[in-house]
Amino acid sequence: MSDLGAGLRYLGRGQRWAFRHGRWYGFGLLPALVAFVLYAAALTALAYGADDIVAWATPFADAWSNFWRDALRVTFAVLLWAGGLVLAVLTFTAVTLLVGDPFYEKLSEEVEKSEGGCPPGTDAPWWRQLWRGGGG
Repeated sequence: MSDLGAGLRYLGRGQRWAFRHGRWYGFGLLPALVAFVLYAAALTALAYGADDIVAWATPFADAWSNFWRDALRVTFAVLLWAGGLVLAVLTFTAVTLLVGDPFYEKLSEEVEKSEGGCPPGTDAPWWRQLWRGGGG
């Protein structure tokens, strides 16, 4: 139970630091914003292109009556977009962390500097940090 209390105290300290240093708070939110814009663009493109994808995937329905062909294709288009949304929800955090690793490293250094003492950082270029952050 004492670890829970210590964790809550650290959480409080971290939140106070973030609100006192608004510039860095916004800096830490940038990767999530970038990932959100990318996912929103991808889902929008999928929504606009879903009818073409579904028409390509269901050529057997071309001979059906308009009602049944359209009902099938609308259902498949909705399911395709919903599948894309589920995939986006499942992968959003991983992509945000991958994009944000260099940001979070810099933010971590700033927190360490302002709170007393910073371990030595790396002078590796951003692409190497991105590779390392991705598990490479």
